[in-house]
Amino acid sequence: MKKLINSPADVLADALRGIQAAHPDVRVDTENRVILRGEPTRAGKVALVSGGGSGHEPMHGGFVGRGMLDAACAGEVFTSPTPDQMLAADQAVDSGAGVLHIVKNYTGDVLNFEMAAELAQGEGIRVETVVVADDVAVQDSTWTAGRRGTGTTVILEKIVGALAEEGADLDAVLALAEKVSGNGRSMGVALTSCTVPSAGKPTFELPDDEMEVGVGIHGEPGRERRPLATAKEIASMLVDPILADMDATGPTIVLLSGLGGTPLIELYVMWAEIAPLLETAGVSVERVLVGDYITSLDMAGCSLTIVKADEEMLRLWDAPVVTPGLRWGA
Repeated sequence: MKKLINSPADVLADALRGIQAAHPDVRVDTENRVILRGEPTRAGKVALVSGGGSGHEPMHGGFVGRGMLDAACAGEVFTSPTPDQMLAADQAVDSGAGVLHIVKNYTGDVLNFEMAAELAQGEGIRVETVVVADDVAVQDSTWTAGRRGTGTTVILEKIVGALAEEGADLDAVLALAEKVSGNGRSMGVALTSCTVPSAGKPTFELPDDEMEVGVGIHGEPGRERRPLATAKEIASMLVDPILADMDATGPTIVLLSGLGGTPLIELYVMWAEIAPLLETAGVSVERVLVGDYITSLDMAGCSLTIVKADEEMLRLWDAPVVTPGLRWGA
């Protein structure tokens, strides 16, 4: 294992120190391992809290800031944060207007966020939750009951973060979050495994001439192993299952995310193949992101996310955002 670390045990703590040093607009509660906006939550603003296991950067800590999250809880690599971390985040960011938990559908995250919500509500903080379950690859996995939560989370945090920034109440913020979540689908493919620092070896074995179609962001098995294919062939493997699962005709927001170990030039090669497939299928791509936004450590591969969008969602997508991972319009 070759990695830029001091020791496997210190990866998260050292990374949080680096985030604090690199981004003065956010502050890090090192005791609770929570990344927060630099400024307190504005009075009357609904607070957005997310989080999960580390190793998916820039998600979630990279999306803390104006126009997106108020706080993100960082678990150990591929391990859910604890309810105590989430409660600390809720306490830090609630301004009296309530908190929305944005949770990817992984069993540990769901259970811990549920427990944290109960604890927060016991302290008089109103908490609502949206669970993202957008991965069409498998219905149940080794990590979930139901579909996994993946790239739609990024798009949801941007759109709903903008609505909360405008001052909408918690009921309205929750309703939009559920709408975005219901409109999103994702599919991924891996060319290599990732290596968790504490394990020191690849999470799974994948021969050089094979790929995992439908892989999860922790290296969970997908739909099948196939011989390594061209970008054009892989594009169809990503697009077809999504379009088979949803009516994606009309305006959409699309995310093509690398999994951490894929050069940007290869992601653009992929997008050059995906874009015409979507156009032929009647999918109108109104906004697109290509790059690393939800990753799996050093895994080579990519994931495609399509979210159907109406005028309000597009307007909120275009609203200013100032975070380490997304920044425009400000």
